[in-house]
Amino acid sequence: MTHFLDIDSTPQDDLRGIIDSAISIKNTRAGRPKGAPDDDQPLKDHMVALIFEKPSTRTRVSFDVGVRQMGGQTLVLSGADMQLGHGETIADTARVLSRYVDLIMIRTFEEQTLLDMAEYATVPVINGLTNRSHPCQIMADIMTFEEHNGPIKGKKVVWSGDGNNVFASFAHAAKQFDFELVFTGPSPLDPEPALQGLYTIERNPDHAVRGADLVVTDTWVSMHDPQSARERRHNQLRGYQVNEALMAQAKPDALFMHCLPAHREDEATSAVMDGPNSVIFDEAENRLHAQKAVMRYCLGK
Repeated sequence: MTHFLDIDSTPQDDLRGIIDSAISIKNTRAGRPKGAPDDDQPLKDHMVALIFEKPSTRTRVSFDVGVRQMGGQTLVLSGADMQLGHGETIADTARVLSRYVDLIMIRTFEEQTLLDMAEYATVPVINGLTNRSHPCQIMADIMTFEEHNGPIKGKKVVWSGDGNNVFASFAHAAKQFDFELVFTGPSPLDPEPALQGLYTIERNPDHAVRGADLVVTDTWVSMHDPQSARERRHNQLRGYQVNEALMAQAKPDALFMHCLPAHREDEATSAVMDGPNSVIFDEAENRLHAQKAVMRYCLGK
């Protein structure tokens, strides 16, 4: 049973293989004449369950399209459809779904929901996002960086903002892919203590970004945050906005990433997001290719 639950729980060689496979998948598809059939159908006759306790645009579309491009079919289920853990246990849900489908992707709140699903399912489970981590996004980010600027090993990556679940997966990746990771943000929003040792802290964003090969940020507020929390976050993070002045401190060829959706002129300015160093839409596209590689990996394809 090969799950994809987190970057830190996946062997380094397997992670490298997924990235290489994703790039190959993308290049092969790009080289095929438009409209020509895809003869590589590793998910033919496979059914994939896509479970969304948290709503999504990129995760839903990229997984759905990826499964279809590889010849499979999807069953999309919302939290309201399933009421995970409210009535039937997650363990029983996992056992039942395993009788119907060949692969499960789940985007949920609590990490324990993901872990329970993986423990009791008899088919592979993929982490589409939890409150703790977002590994598929970071696999797409590593792929995007290496497409533009070569191997990420030894490079300097700076995260500006909130030490959230996306940052956690970057921290896991820093160890697995051997790059330097710097966090710059206010102390109340520091990453979880379990990640200590995987990154360094520099409170001054101008100092943090000096010599950076990649600058990354994320939305300051979640769709579930109340208005009071939104105002507090803006006050805390205003000094960590990624703007042209901040990007000027990085290397001239430094890339800018944001996993989207973005609140333009909050965590990053439009001048940066639409500027020459931005690869945010390549990053979004590469969710498709990276996740296709992850699904193939889980199914031994």
